[in-house]
Amino acid sequence: MARKETVKNAEMLVEKAMKGNDASHDAAHVWRVRDLALSLAREEGLSSNPDSMEIIELAALLHDIGDYKYLRDPYEENIVENFLKDERIEDSKKTKILSIIKGMGFKKELAGLANGELCQEFGVVQDADRLDAIGAIGIARCFTFGGSRNRVLHDPAIQPRSDLSKEQYMKKEEQTTVNHFHEKLLKLKDIMKTKAGKNKAERRHKFMEEFVKEFYDEWNGIA
Repeated sequence: MARKETVKNAEMLVEKAMKGNDASHDAAHVWRVRDLALSLAREEGLSSNPDSMEIIELAALLHDIGDYKYLRDPYEENIVENFLKDERIEDSKKTKILSIIKGMGFKKELAGLANGELCQEFGVVQDADRLDAIGAIGIARCFTFGGSRNRVLHDPAIQPRSDLSKEQYMKKEEQTTVNHFHEKLLKLKDIMKTKAGKNKAERRHKFMEEFVKEFYDEWNGIA
């Protein structure tokens, strides 16, 4: 397990750095991801390795700090690296934590850049983050984020994009919130990295499918 003082300091950094973010990417999201990651790690048999658990907890806590979607100052890009240095995290652990964080994003996977980061700890943290993006919480987060960006709920004239590249995925200005389900969220179940993550994703994915179907039925006046 991560050193208690370092974890406490990481939690304080999360509270400070993410203050002011909308509720889709706030501190509560980070606490859920941390809890999910530690739970997945135990199910994957990593709890007997203190170093792995330390890497997982710190990577989960720090994974959204400096997120490009909320970047307010170029300095924020280096906050995590500076934090780990200040906490005197040994180089091998620091390198692993940073590589996990840098490889987690969906856009990285679209670009084929995440495979080189694969390790047990990476899969656990990424799966935890993706589990929080689907199911009931994921639906709530999706519409919260869309609302924060004044995105249209749904427009039948705007079709979901298929076979997205990283560059296409980043161009979301004309996309709708509902299309995000088709372009990303409904794809996450099939790219979970761990067995535990795959198992947990099944129920959340099914709930999302039912929600999307109900949404369209209500939109079209047939429900």
